[in-house]
Amino acid sequence: MGRFARRQRADLAPGPGLPGSARARARRPGSPRPRLLRPVPALAAALAGMLALGVLGIAVLGVGGPAAASASPPASASPSASAPSGGLSFGRIILPDLLIVAPRGLTRQQETRLAAIAGVRNMISFDGARITVGGQQVNAIGVNPATFRSWVPVRTASDQAIWTALGQGGFVAADNVASTLALKPGVSYRLTGAGADRLRFGSPARLAMNGVDLIVNQDVSARLGLVHQVAALISAPGVAMATLTRAVSAILGPSGQMESLRSQQLASAAAPRASAAAGAGGTGTGGAAPGSGGSGGAGPGAAGSTASRGLPTTYLQLFQESAARYCPGLSWTVLAAIGQIESADGTNVGPSSAGALGPMQFLPSTWAVWGIDGFGLTGTPDVLNPYDAVPAAARLLCADGAARGGAALSAAIFGYNHAGWYVREVLQLAAAYAEEFPR
Repeated sequence: MGRFARRQRADLAPGPGLPGSARARARRPGSPRPRLLRPVPALAAALAGMLALGVLGIAVLGVGGPAAASASPPASASPSASAPSGGLSFGRIILPDLLIVAPRGLTRQQETRLAAIAGVRNMISFDGARITVGGQQVNAIGVNPATFRSWVPVRTASDQAIWTALGQGGFVAADNVASTLALKPGVSYRLTGAGADRLRFGSPARLAMNGVDLIVNQDVSARLGLVHQVAALISAPGVAMATLTRAVSAILGPSGQMESLRSQQLASAAAPRASAAAGAGGTGTGGAAPGSGGSGGAGPGAAGSTASRGLPTTYLQLFQESAARYCPGLSWTVLAAIGQIESADGTNVGPSSAGALGPMQFLPSTWAVWGIDGFGLTGTPDVLNPYDAVPAAARLLCADGAARGGAALSAAIFGYNHAGWYVREVLQLAAAYAEEFPR
């Protein structure tokens, strides 16, 4: 099977260090089954609302990353290109097309069949239940933080404190929930589902996830007895939604629930494209129109040109505005595809075997030259922060002539990762996203 058809299967495995029988042990005989977050249709709507806030994105670029710079960049501050020592690194951005909910949890056979649907590129499942904290019921989900981070809204993914706390076995809560429950960072609290555990509260967070109050990791989820794999996200770029939902429905049966995320992303796409084009004075979302030959994104003032307009709130906006402002003429779909195409086997969540880091998988030597503070941010450019990494990728591509399109675009992509298959897959996936998210 070609690399373009590879799917992320690590997402489907139990969390690190979780024995195969741990989930059976976690729920004591005779203990009550935890309640679902909400009645199933409402859960689907809540999770769909969560994802509509910000999940345009795509998956991993494993080994290799951007090659050494081929054009001279402007001078910049010395960027940081090291993975955080206290938490999980961030190596992917994934665009989900469909949310599915299985009231009794997905079986392994169902997961295998779902992942095998033609055109499904990535899939991730997670746990969920209504539990009690401080005498109050909250909606909790249990995730593998190393992989789930790739599917959440950009502002949530960019908050390293969230993922550090989860990686260390603590829990995080939405800021309004933390305030209501008077949770104090560093203090341990008793969480009760079908099982119970005392966990250290990491910090309040802007989760931007409607219907989700609290997040724990997979090991904790097993101890609390959350409903195992009650929901899943599927990414299938280029597959007609009717075709996808028909195939999924045949596997889930009548009890399964589905919610299209693609239509909600389409509805939010027009305004960001218009504002990005106006702010940049260029086409931004077009891939065929000639650009400035690299001058649009490489100038010393480019990084601060959007400071007064705030940060993009969705990955769709981030890709669109990064292309429009840092490389006018480059299609945002190329940036999205570069984030998606994996150079390894889809298992990288941190440094690749070549040392590449972050959601756009920059080699430290390349990041030291091209890393910037995107969208008017200040401080040391962070290779793990999508607000820095995506604009930096646009600048690098632009300096190599990507905005001119055609052969120049292909050459710029080859400069990003020296492999012919990689160029072909990026262009193929970019075309699929252009069809899925038309102008």
